[in-house]
Amino acid sequence: MPIKPYLEGGVFEPEDVQVMGMAFEEVCRVLGIGTAAAREREAVAVRIIELARRGERNYYRLVERVIKEAGGDRVQPLLGLPS
Repeated sequence: MPIKPYLEGGVFEPEDVQVMGMAFEEVCRVLGIGTAAAREREAVAVRIIELARRGERNYYRLVERVIKEAGGDRVQPLLGLPS
């Protein structure tokens, strides 16, 4: 998962890493952040990791919050995991 390089020093369960990775991909997709936009992708990853460290492990809430914080208007992710 593309979020793994940003996880140095963090201890997360494999399921959490999967959720964060999916949230990362979805936020980047919704906001139109391509693979060449390294700084923007890093900012998304860092924010998702910060939220997860504070206890948020729900895919939908991670995606919704990061999109809202970025000024996006679509808050319902297409991809998903059961809550």
